[in-house]
Parts: sequence; structure tokens; C-alpha cells
Amino acid sequence: MFIRSERLFLRPGWPEEWEDLLTLIDDEEVVRNLARAPWPYTAEDAKAFAAREQDRLLPNFFVTLPGSDGARLIGSVGLSLVEGEVNLGYWIGRPYWGQGYATEAARAMLSLAKSLGHRRLVGGHFVDNPASGRVLRKLGFCPTGDVRNRFSLGRGGEAPAELHALTLGDRSDCDDDVDAMRAA
Repeated sequence: MFIRSERLFLRPGWPEEWEDLLTLIDDEEVVRNLARAPWPYTAEDAKAFAAREQDRLLPNFFVTLPGSDGARLIGSVGLSLVEGEVNLGYWIGRPYWGQGYATEAARAMLSLAKSLGHRRLVGGHFVDNPASGRVLRKLGFCPTGDVRNRFSLGRGGEAPAELHALTLGDRSDCDDDVDAMRAA
């Protein structure tokens, strides 16, 4: 399975790309914002991540940026189960921050998630990573009003995370949704 967006190409990782992955994610500022990536991130971690099997309903992709010198790996995006709900996760390497790549890659995943039959997605970000929260809001995710401590392997412990949710195909007003949840 492959996805092409305006500027990006999303595809499964290949085991032989572990060195490119390690070079990109070997950055504590990236890893500390992820739940399941350890710090320090080792060659063994990169090999395992690049070689993992795909779940047809919960795919994960390498995010690549095509160019005249070939496609460069710039991050990853995917779906996973978190507490029984389909979770959207993403990360972009620091050299590519601030260029809209996380939003573009995640938007492409939303289209795929809908075609796979998912109707609701959740996402979250550590409260000290507001940039990720902005990505979720741009995609139409609404804050649930719930902030929970979530474990981060890269941080070596828990940190507060703001939770968001999106009903696919429903572009509702987040302020109304949060008010309704608080009233319930």
C-alpha cells in the first residue's frame, strides 16, 4: 500500500533503510515526543522498526520527500490501537519541522483510515509539544478536554498529554463538542 500526497510519498518501510531511519530519529527532541520510541534510539531499534510487519487495518508508513536525487526519508505516520481506539501517530525529523509535512502526511492517513472503515480516530500530544496539537487541530481533531499522564519510553516516564478525537467525515465545531462533553 502506497499513498501519494501533494509533496510526499508514504510507503511501508524497508528493512535495509534502518540506517536512514536511525540518522533521522537519533534526536532526543524528536523521541521525547513519542510514546513507544526509546531513548537513546539504537541501531537495533531502527532495524526492528524498519522491518516490522504491517497490519492491513492499522498501517504505518515511512514519509518520504521525492526529489531529483531520489526520495529522502523525513518521518513516519501510522495508525495503532491505544486503549481500544484507533490512534493517529506521526513524527517528522527535525530538519523538516515547520514545513507542513506532518499535517500533509497525517491528512493522507485520514483518507486511508476512512477507506479502511475507521469512523473515529484519536490522537494526543504531550502538553509541552504544542506544535503537535496544532497539527491535530488543522486536521479537524477536537480536544476532548481530557489531559492524562501518558507513558513515554523516550522520556523514561509519564508526562501529561492532551487528548483529541475526530469523527471521520464530520467537520464539527470543536468548541461545541467540548462544551457538550463538559455538560454530559
